[in-house]
Amino acid sequence: MRANHPLFPDKKRRTSAPLYTPEERRRRDSSVWTLVQGVLAPVQFVVFLVSLALVLRYLASGEGAALATASIVAKTITLYAIMITGSIWEKVVFGKWLFVPAFFWEDVFSMLVLALHTAYLVMLIGGLGTEHGRMLLALAAYATYVINATQFVLKLRAARLQTSADSPNSAIRPVAA
Repeated sequence: MRANHPLFPDKKRRTSAPLYTPEERRRRDSSVWTLVQGVLAPVQFVVFLVSLALVLRYLASGEGAALATASIVAKTITLYAIMITGSIWEKVVFGKWLFVPAFFWEDVFSMLVLALHTAYLVMLIGGLGTEHGRMLLALAAYATYVINATQFVLKLRAARLQTSADSPNSAIRPVAA
């Protein structure tokens, strides 16, 4: 096995290496894409909460299918927006579009989130499955989104702890979500 391979990271390196080098932190802090990610992440979360409520309402009562469907499409659009801009953010900060070591597992799981949301759209556009089945797929997509969002929140916390350990007066900006 190759040392420092993304699938088999060296545990010692992973726990002791900083999330960002000083140059990566400078690029992160000066990039407009950091601000874009910081705005899109909470917007996507609000869209998710509204959509989750509408999907659960539909599944519990059978009412509001059109509104729940529209909310899932809106959630998927916000997901695509944050994925595209997050990839740009990684390129600006780390020099690579996706799967940089610092965010490897977050990106892997993001692909699953994206695949499930895309499968929902394919089913919807293609008229595949039942409304109920598509709503259950949306719930599965939402469950993966919650896990992925948690990964990024934990990474943001790690970045903040690193920055405060390096310099207590440093400005903190959000990482990709």
